[in-house]
Amino acid sequence: MKHGLTTDKKDSGLTLVELLVVIAIIAILAALLLPAISRPKQRAEQIQCVNNVRQLGLGLEQFVGDNHVYPLWINVGFAKGVNSENGYNWMDALMRQPGFAAKPKPNYYGTGVWSCPNAKRPSGLPENVPFFSYGYNSFGITTNLDADSFGLGGQYGRGNIGANGKVFVGSPISESGIVSPSEMMAIGDGFVANNFFIQDGSSSFRRIGTRVPITNYVNDAARANARHQGKANVVFCDGHVESPTLQFLFTDTSDAALVRWNRVHLPHREKLSP
Repeated sequence: MKHGLTTDKKDSGLTLVELLVVIAIIAILAALLLPAISRPKQRAEQIQCVNNVRQLGLGLEQFVGDNHVYPLWINVGFAKGVNSENGYNWMDALMRQPGFAAKPKPNYYGTGVWSCPNAKRPSGLPENVPFFSYGYNSFGITTNLDADSFGLGGQYGRGNIGANGKVFVGSPISESGIVSPSEMMAIGDGFVANNFFIQDGSSSFRRIGTRVPITNYVNDAARANARHQGKANVVFCDGHVESPTLQFLFTDTSDAALVRWNRVHLPHREKLSP
């Protein structure tokens, strides 16, 4: 009886230890497998976003092919019939192309081809403030207040802002005004950055110098990095899509990195902070 009782206790102890070992092994395997399981989902979302910017690039090509100019970032003359083909902004101009819709829809920037599956609207953002998945290379490496723009959004960007806050945008950029279409970024994930201080959820896609303070930004670099694991999806003026790193886009000061922002295909390093 004693011998049998002792054996039972030992057997019970061994079973418990074995159970704990099995649980530990399962936990380790789960930790190893979870990244592998989530990776296909991330990849699928990345592919969806790439397809989105490719479709936006096709819409841009249609517009340029029909009008031989690039859409204005904002068309302040639309109500008066000036540059009416542009609609009231660059998104409206693309939405008027046959491949998108017969006419623009309210809040279209948050649905369908305009919505990146990884661009999550911040919970604290007021409902009346739009959150954009994609932005237009409106200004290149210039700031909102520069007298001229190296981007696609108009000859004078936001050069003249009156006391009443009205924005002036000059004439559209001609198709021939892009020196190297295969090297000129057109539309990308909605990031505006200044040395990794990044706004996520912008209708502009640009890199600017530090001469003009960045204010009222939705989020920082951590959110932008999380969208596509430290990359951004970008369609170029010739229609091809790339996924450069945020570091290359926003902190690299080489000519190769800077010329891609500017329609003149020059780095214009003087626009960066000293």
